[in-house]
Amino acid sequence: MNFDRHFLGNGRTTITTLLTLLILVGCGPSTAELETVNYAPQSGTIWEISTPEEQDLDPELIAELYYNAAQMENIYSLLLFKNGYLIAEDYFNGGSAVQQVNIHSVTKSINSALVGLALEEGCITSLDQKMMEFFPEFEGRLRDSRKREITIRQMLQMRAGYPWEEASPEGTELLFTGFHTADLVNVPLAYDPGSDAAYSNLTAHLLGLVVARACDTDLKTFADEHLFGPLGIEEGHWQVDWDGDYLGYSDIELSAYDLAKFGLLYLNDGEYNGKQIVPAEWVQDSLQIYSEDMWTVRVGRNWDDNAYGYQWWSIRGGDYRYNLAWGHGGQQIVLLDDLDMMIVVVVDPLHLQHGDEPWKLEKSSLNLVADFVASLPGQ
Repeated sequence: MNFDRHFLGNGRTTITTLLTLLILVGCGPSTAELETVNYAPQSGTIWEISTPEEQDLDPELIAELYYNAAQMENIYSLLLFKNGYLIAEDYFNGGSAVQQVNIHSVTKSINSALVGLALEEGCITSLDQKMMEFFPEFEGRLRDSRKREITIRQMLQMRAGYPWEEASPEGTELLFTGFHTADLVNVPLAYDPGSDAAYSNLTAHLLGLVVARACDTDLKTFADEHLFGPLGIEEGHWQVDWDGDYLGYSDIELSAYDLAKFGLLYLNDGEYNGKQIVPAEWVQDSLQIYSEDMWTVRVGRNWDDNAYGYQWWSIRGGDYRYNLAWGHGGQQIVLLDDLDMMIVVVVDPLHLQHGDEPWKLEKSSLNLVADFVASLPGQ
């Protein structure tokens, strides 16, 4: 290894510093350390269980994944499914299978499923319906005629034209103080609808309002009847906005097992326990790529070529591309279709915590998965 003068400090670097650098860039856990890792699924699980060997996975790679997870200070739960079997499971830092935490923006992927269900129910007739059809009370207040052209499809793809809130002090303040429905009027567009993509919490929230208004109910009631109920999920707290509407972009409390049920639903084309809950075509359409280069902040060496579908991320790690439901703090549902594999990561949601230190913790969760995926043998 070639340490240049920047690292060596003109020759005065101590042996301790050099050893620290070697640890940071160097070797992973030893064979002896990996042999101490126990990731066997717990007894009494609601899914059929198996082993990595039985599902053609290298057990040492799985052991290294769980060893690395155990080094994280913010992780609660890590589940790994292969070919429909739960093959690895462990909990950390006081976490458990049923501990419900704020899943933050994983809510967006759930909201996307609700759009598909509203379409199936006939509440929404087409993805090309205009957003403003569902907000007639604001028609006379629009100062930007482009907002009349925003479609449900563009909202799903984050191509409605609204900006990423945290890109400006005004947007950040709005995000952290909470939305009103009237913000569809008050927040200016950053792009012509359909012309470019920007990650927008307001867009996702308005999408949830469209579902609720189209189906003449509230988002929670619709979700409980058409999605959570059929999956056997009883969600915890679900935050509402200033107008009393359930958030479509964040702040549902769910457990690792709840997230696993939703993820398996999407890994199996909308089917769970032999029942078609979400239309297969909707699942397939949702996991396509519509918007490229959605996230420009550096995450890690194996987080690459990020893109966006219908409120789902798409990431390349090594030889594989995976679909990702991603929430602040590092909450993740990872779908690796090529290997019929799913990973669920639940972490401290770091609620209302932002800045370099929380982002460092979030990146550790994202890179845990990306590095593992990149370590898997190519096809």
